Amino acid sequence: MTLTELKYIVAVAREKHFGHAADACYVSQPTLSVAIKKLEEELDVKLFERSAGEVTVTPLGEEIVRQAQSVLEQAAAIKEIAKRGKDPLAGPLTLGVIYTIGPYLLPDLVRHSIARTPQMPLMLQENFTVKLLEMLRTGEIDCAILAEPFPDTGLAMAPLYDEPFMAALPANHPLGTQKSISAAELKSETMLLLGAGHCFRDHVLEVCPEFARFASNAEGIRKSFEGSSLETIKHMVAAGMGVTLVPRLSVPRDALLTVSRRRKSDENYIRYVPIREDDGSPPPMRRVVLAWRRSFTRYEAIAALRNAIYACELPGVTRLS
Repeated sequence: MTLTELKYIVAVAREKHFGHAADACYVSQPTLSVAIKKLEEELDVKLFERSAGEVTVTPLGEEIVRQAQSVLEQAAAIKEIAKRGKDPLAGPLTLGVIYTIGPYLLPDLVRHSIARTPQMPLMLQENFTVKLLEMLRTGEIDCAILAEPFPDTGLAMAPLYDEPFMAALPANHPLGTQKSISAAELKSETMLLLGAGHCFRDHVLEVCPEFARFASNAEGIRKSFEGSSLETIKHMVAAGMGVTLVPRLSVPRDALLTVSRRRKSDENYIRYVPIREDDGSPPPMRRVVLAWRRSFTRYEAIAALRNAIYACELPGVTRLS
């Protein structure tokens, strides 16, 4: 049994396809298949069920794959320990970020990271929360910036900041003249939501459950439009198709200036309004956290990343320590 063989079975379990797993391991499919067959013969167990176009892990195989992943992490930890003896921050850090945070945090974060720890380049991966959690579990990424809540996966976590939501309205909308609005005032509006899979959609529906009616397929109910990104949703708001909620960091600085001082862009056609407390309920917000595997040994790298995040401007959010 070798570490290479363990790497192969973890790749097949992840990709559910021998060809894709071989590509991910930068070897030919016959090489990967022969190695896995050799391991199955050595262990005298069947790790995978093979059928046309589909590969599934056997129940015993799932347990062996989990142990293989742990062995690979421990082997990588040995290299990290040696590397830390020379420079604790040497080598890249693979960071995952959800789609509704990445565009608004990463540009500033990358600048600060390069300035503070040039020997630790950030390797970035944007994806959905559920996918990033899986990538953390399998070791494909080292850490991730996520928004709570998400399933408890036994990860180590550090809170970063609480981010309020703001209402985004067409510039000529009657509610746009107010200094703040309540969630109740939005109940009669056409709500534009992100598509299924985006955690921000779930966050909005959790704090404003009345908006769930817009996602209904029931006949006769006004349905929402669904966008693939917050920026797409903003263009739809600017076109007068409805209203939406957005996280505070996604609000351009220029959009909060007076109309006469704004640069000419779609943001001239959107009015961002804070949401106030509603019947004793706090205004909607989300908590953003940094998560990593408890077995990850580069503590200094995590600390350096947190410091780079805290060095970012982060307007309108409440920083957490």
